[in-house]
Amino acid sequence: MGKDEGVWPMAAVVADPAAPTDVAGRAEALATRLDVPLVAEAPDGQVLSLRCDADGVTLVGGGLELRADFADMLPRLTPGNLSRELLVRAARLKGLPVGYTPRAVDATAGLGADSLLLAASGFEVELFESDTVIAALLEDALRRAREHPKLADIVSRMHLHPCDSIAALPHLPASPDVVYLDPMFPERRKSAAVKKKFQLLHRLERPCGNQEELLRAALAAHPRKVVVKRPVKGPDLAGVKPSHTMAGKAVRYDCIVPPRP
Repeated sequence: MGKDEGVWPMAAVVADPAAPTDVAGRAEALATRLDVPLVAEAPDGQVLSLRCDADGVTLVGGGLELRADFADMLPRLTPGNLSRELLVRAARLKGLPVGYTPRAVDATAGLGADSLLLAASGFEVELFESDTVIAALLEDALRRAREHPKLADIVSRMHLHPCDSIAALPHLPASPDVVYLDPMFPERRKSAAVKKKFQLLHRLERPCGNQEELLRAALAAHPRKVVVKRPVKGPDLAGVKPSHTMAGKAVRYDCIVPPRP
């Protein structure tokens, strides 16, 4: 992929006409939701398509493919590894009542990897993803995970909302304990550190020009804590200094603890 290819259009949903009824039904519903044609073969050129088959929903374009699969993360979900995850440590809350289930909002869910870590650590997680294509990939990953014996219990605590979190956060029915923000993706551009398959997500990229609005919406939900994922040497989100930080080699987690009323 070249340097200046920009955002590619979503051209079609692709499904084999002989696909099983459940696959065909999901493909037709997805094409209707995205307002694109349902076709039998992926189109050529600098366009994207979503392929529906027995393996799930796959983003296809430019000779690359991307399908979200939570089973790939199972090694990170063992108790020993999970307790060492920086995000889990950053989101941890003290002084909760015995038996209380903490609630988190992932306001920039993407493909849901960070939400899975939060859910595995005991949070009930509301996932917001405004990009309809990414939301479709995430929805399919959740569907398949519900059928996986080692993932079903975890993803039962993950609830997807395919809409804009900035509009939704100030109007949640109850204040969450943690709001998690990961606005890093739009800022990475074409870094060589980004895995090749994730270049497809850059074809869906939208400019990240609403950092202040995103943080303001997160604070308007009145959480105990806002956790922000940042490049390890990147600036503070919207120029707001965190209460404390947990840093790794590549990323850090800034924790903003609003004053309690």
